[in-house]
Amino acid sequence: MAEKTERASTQPEHARRGRPGYDRDQILRVAVDLFIEQGYDATSVSQLAERLGLTKSALYHHFSSKEELLSLALEQALGGLEAVLQTQDATTGTASERLGAVLHGAVQVLAARLPAVTLLLRVRGNSDTERSALARRRAFDRTVTALVRAAQDEGSVRADIDASVATRLVFGMVNSLVEWYRPTGPEGADQLADDVLAVALDGLRTR
Repeated sequence: MAEKTERASTQPEHARRGRPGYDRDQILRVAVDLFIEQGYDATSVSQLAERLGLTKSALYHHFSSKEELLSLALEQALGGLEAVLQTQDATTGTASERLGAVLHGAVQVLAARLPAVTLLLRVRGNSDTERSALARRRAFDRTVTALVRAAQDEGSVRADIDASVATRLVFGMVNSLVEWYRPTGPEGADQLADDVLAVALDGLRTR
């Protein structure tokens, strides 16, 4: 009996309590998965705590609210996309080259932050956090549309398609990747981005 007691005392404190240990990043990943699975509005803090095996008070120790979790997840996606616009390749060269760099970078962000981008594409603007995210997403789209228009003006992409329509069509293809792309699959992010550019820009380029 003494031997059993001694072995038990060497276990981590959280293991003896039967409570798994989570840090903020791990909790956020689980929350994003649950938001995607059930929908953000339909997911309660109680359900998230149950999925994690934590009490609600333990969860609130890490995050002040469910909306804070949503905000952090959306920032992962939007921050990544906005950073693409500031890269050297996206700010130098011809408009066509800059457009290609932005598309390539956007695909890489999607591949690297797939759950967060998936969640971004599913928000509906039912809260201040969601409305802010949608506004930033629209601003990103306007920047890409301006690049398409500049590429049309320089004659490198066809001008018979409205620039905003072309942007929606191209990003419709990019965004569809969340439905089937898996980072563990045979195609890496770089090859995937090259394939998207080949399909998207070859269809837009002038002949």
